[in-house]
Amino acid sequence: MARFSRTMARRLKAAENWLVAQVSLAALSLLRRLPPDKALSFAEKVARKLGPKTIRHKLALDNLRRAYPDKPEEEIQEIALDMWANMARLAVEYVFIDKLFDFDPEKPGAGRVEVEGIDIFLRIREEKRPHIFFTAHIGNFEFLPVAAAQFGLDVHVLFRAPNNPYIADYINETRKAVMGGLVPSRAGATLQLARILEEGGNIGALVDQKFRGGIRTTFFGRKCLTSPLIPKLARHYDCDVYPAHCVRLPGGRYRLEIGEKLKLPRDKEGYVDVRKTAQLLNDITEQWVREHPGQWMWFHRRWG
Repeated sequence: MARFSRTMARRLKAAENWLVAQVSLAALSLLRRLPPDKALSFAEKVARKLGPKTIRHKLALDNLRRAYPDKPEEEIQEIALDMWANMARLAVEYVFIDKLFDFDPEKPGAGRVEVEGIDIFLRIREEKRPHIFFTAHIGNFEFLPVAAAQFGLDVHVLFRAPNNPYIADYINETRKAVMGGLVPSRAGATLQLARILEEGGNIGALVDQKFRGGIRTTFFGRKCLTSPLIPKLARHYDCDVYPAHCVRLPGGRYRLEIGEKLKLPRDKEGYVDVRKTAQLLNDITEQWVREHPGQWMWFHRRWG
C-alpha cells in the first residue's frame, strides 16, 4: 500500500510539473509574438502587482529591512517591487535572448548591450591557462556566458536547473544555443569543473546562494554560509579569479562589467586562503547589490 502511495505521489507530481510547464511555456510563446520591449514591459507590470501577493514577498521584505535598517519603509517596499520587475524581465528575456543580446565586438557602441572590460576579455582569450569567473543573481546574469561566447572565450558555466524538469529542458536548450559549455549543479560537478581547469579551460559560477555546510562568512553584516567551491579551486589550481556582473540600464539597455583579476588573500605558506577568499567574494557581491538593490534576488534564503 505504501509503495502504491509513493508511486501515485510521483505520478501526480509529474502531472503537476507537466501542467505548470505547459501553462508557463504557452505564456512565453504568446509573449514571443510581441516586440521584445513590449513583452518585457507587460511582464514587469504584471510582476509588480502579483509579486507582493506571493509567499516569498514577506521574506524579501524581511531581508531588505535587515540589510538596510536605516532605510524608510517606503523605500524598502519600492526596492521589493523593483526586484519582482527584474525577475519578470529575466524570465521573459530567456525567450528573446537571441534578439536582446546584440553586442558586436566590431561595433561595441551600436546595440543595447555595452561591455566594460573588453580589453580584459581579449587578454584572457589569448592566455593559455585556466581562469575562474564569478558572478551573482543580479540583473541578467545569463548574458555573461553569452558575452564570453561572442568574444570567442570558451567558459563552462555551473548552473542549477529548475526543479520542474520540463521547464529545465526548455531553459537548457535555450542556453545551449547561445552559450558555451554548461555544467549541471549535481553530484560530480566539482570533478567536472576541476577537469576543465586541469585542461587549461575556463569556468564560471554564481556565488551568492546559501550553501549547507559551507564556510561561515558574513553578507550585509549578517552571518551566512558560503560555498567553498571557487576558493578551493583557486587554491588548488592557483588560477586567476575575475569578477563579472550585468546590470540593467534605463531604456531597456544592459551593461556587462568584467573587472581585473582579484588579489586573493593567502595564508602563511603562500596558498590561497579559502575562508578569506569566500568572504572577499561576498564583499564584492554586496557592493554590486548595494549599487543596484532592486536587481538582486531578495526573496531567497541567503541567511536562513
